[in-house]
Amino acid sequence: MAFIIASARPRWIVSLFAFAALWGFTLSITRYSIPEEMEEGSFVANLATDLGLDVRSLVQREAKLDVIHSKNYLDINKDTGELVIREKIDRENICMSKTASCFLKMDVILENPIRIFNIELEIMDINDNAPVFRRKTMHLDISEATTPGERFSLTNAVDADVGANSIKTYYLSESKYFNIDIQTGSDGSKYVDLVLSGNLDREEHAIHNLILTAVDGGVPARSGTASIIINVLDINDNAPLFTQPVFSVSVPENSPVGTVVMTLNATDLDEGTNSELMYSYTLYTSEKTQELFTLDPNTGEIKVKGVIDYEESQSFEMHIQAQDKGASPLSGHCKVIASVTDLNDNYPEVTIKSLKSAVREDVPVGTLIAVVSVSDQDSGVNGEVDLTLSQQASLPFFLNKSSEDYFELIVSKPLDREIKSKFDFTFRVRDRGSPSLSDNETITVEILDVNDNAPTFPQSFYAIHVVENNAPGALLTSLSAFDPDVNENQYLVYFIMEKEILNTSMSMLFSINPENGNLYALKTFDYERERDFLFHIEARDSGVPPLSSNVTVNIIILDQNDNTPLIVSPWRAQGSVIEEVIPRSTDKGHLVAKVIAIDADSEQNSRVTYQLLQVSDATLFSLDQYNGEIRTTRMFSYRDPRQQRLVIVAKDNGQPALSATVTIKISTVEHVMSFSETTEVPIEYDVFTDLNLYLVIGLGAVSFLLLITILVIIVLKCQKPKPKAIKIPPANRNSVISRNSVISQRSSTIADSTLISSDAYWYSLFLAETRKGKVVVRQPIVPKGAGYFVSSIPRSIGPSETSDSRASTLQYSK
Repeated sequence: MAFIIASARPRWIVSLFAFAALWGFTLSITRYSIPEEMEEGSFVANLATDLGLDVRSLVQREAKLDVIHSKNYLDINKDTGELVIREKIDRENICMSKTASCFLKMDVILENPIRIFNIELEIMDINDNAPVFRRKTMHLDISEATTPGERFSLTNAVDADVGANSIKTYYLSESKYFNIDIQTGSDGSKYVDLVLSGNLDREEHAIHNLILTAVDGGVPARSGTASIIINVLDINDNAPLFTQPVFSVSVPENSPVGTVVMTLNATDLDEGTNSELMYSYTLYTSEKTQELFTLDPNTGEIKVKGVIDYEESQSFEMHIQAQDKGASPLSGHCKVIASVTDLNDNYPEVTIKSLKSAVREDVPVGTLIAVVSVSDQDSGVNGEVDLTLSQQASLPFFLNKSSEDYFELIVSKPLDREIKSKFDFTFRVRDRGSPSLSDNETITVEILDVNDNAPTFPQSFYAIHVVENNAPGALLTSLSAFDPDVNENQYLVYFIMEKEILNTSMSMLFSINPENGNLYALKTFDYERERDFLFHIEARDSGVPPLSSNVTVNIIILDQNDNTPLIVSPWRAQGSVIEEVIPRSTDKGHLVAKVIAIDADSEQNSRVTYQLLQVSDATLFSLDQYNGEIRTTRMFSYRDPRQQRLVIVAKDNGQPALSATVTIKISTVEHVMSFSETTEVPIEYDVFTDLNLYLVIGLGAVSFLLLITILVIIVLKCQKPKPKAIKIPPANRNSVISRNSVISQRSSTIADSTLISSDAYWYSLFLAETRKGKVVVRQPIVPKGAGYFVSSIPRSIGPSETSDSRASTLQYSK
């Protein structure tokens, strides 16, 4: 045991010496003073200079700042040895107590060897806080009976600052009834009391609004305010008052029980129960008067309670008091004199002796509707009565006096239920007394319907557009007629009036719902076959006898782009290639061929344009997109192949567009073969020849009917007498060498032509040029024995490219 103690003693002695040495290092304290709210990075002190340290040793000895019991608001700049603000310091957050001094304690610690410097930083207060009241609004209830000099404690203001920056004084807004008394506590705090300086009168000023302001002693001074609301409590110091001491009213005799004679209204300037009043009769009011009149104790309303007869008493006196409900009640008094007036107190009477409550609208003028009698129990002038019918001038009835006190109600004008279906008659009877008395009696007469109105449609003509290829059973429109009658006279049935078009009944094409007028299509329409339908729809009511009306319906079929252009020139068998032979010496601009396509659709859907889909040499040929002419754009050279292949597409203008193609194989030869040559033969007009139906449809689809009709009329008036058709001799056919010769030297237009052969296929004849009533037709040379003749017809439908062009037809003569 001794050994253990001996061994432990040196260690304790070493620890004691080490603590004593460390204690010696911390005995010196360095103090600084700074104001609060300094900006970050602000200079506080140079620690290296104040502590006698080398600036370079701060880094080597790992100098650090240890703040005791607080947040680290400062920092050491080890490069300069300065103590700087790291974060703004708020004195009120560090020192919660209202002490004058506030210190921030910290240690500067150096290593190798260890050394500690004690630093005390005094935070000096600045006036950065305004006085604040704990309660922004203070309510006080003070009786108006409170004597002047009475004191009332108020909530004081607080200021987080200390010393001279704390609250210095208080101010009260101007008031002739109140002031304040400021007191100072043992700790220097300022307290304030509200002192009543004048007599209060709630009836004069019920609420007082004051502003209390606390001001501190800082520079500049800061202040805070609070609102003081003083409610003056009422005392019963005002007696009830009537507007006048005596009231005079008139009461008619025989006034019904409950009739209000008058309402008394006394006022009390007090409030609450002190202003609540009770009305009552005084002892000066007779019992007879109290039996005839009742007084409402709460409202002061005087009503008739019994039967008042002028012959018994001409006036009544009522002595009334109004008393409040205060602890010491006060009262006011008045007198009411009620004078009874003599009246015409019997009302005249109206009696309905006979009445027809329902009549037909077709009753004749002069029909008796009702018999009315009048009576009055009074005598003399008060018993004389007059009967009137309200709004008689606007009614188809008049009142006729048949005998003494009897009147008849008679029809004066024809009735119309559709204008007015019910009449309310008010008979007013009035006597001639003063004041006059009157009575009313109302009767109702209903007008019964007669089927006198035919159904009517909103419009006399309906144009309904239907796009072709419609689905069978599709709803086209809904036709609705109106019948102002009622019941069965108003129930309508719709049907299509029978009509045949091209041996087809309308009922086979259309159907209408007989109940609601919905019109349906029973078949699919084709614009190219039928353009419109005109028929009538009838609406018939169910009256007896029934009435009806009809409306015209025009169904207009609209075109769809459902027909592909058909290439009729140059003609070729299905899938075959057209072959054309031209000399290699052909000049630039030579017409090689003309493609003609027709479209059975109309308007934009039938407008055909042409495009080169494929071409062997794009520099050699051109295609007019509107008339389909294929021409050479240059002369052939020895490098050009002898055969050229063109694929032309004819496309309409519909949406979506449809198209057809034709392939033309062009062969070039040194000499033109006789069978491939064409000639231009002048022929005269052969007007009004029959045209194949197919061509009529094709031409009509691209026409403007009105314009061409006018042009045809002009041409017909100007042309020569109709010549005979000319046979083209075979010799002339073989004599023509050039296919592109043109007889006319004038400007010409191109008309479409169609070739009809015994094999029932079409060839195109084109480049018809008009010259002085003659038409030049370009035609192929045909074998001998085949007879052809050319005739011309007016283009009655379809647009032409010029006003003088005609359509020509070449027919095969068997």
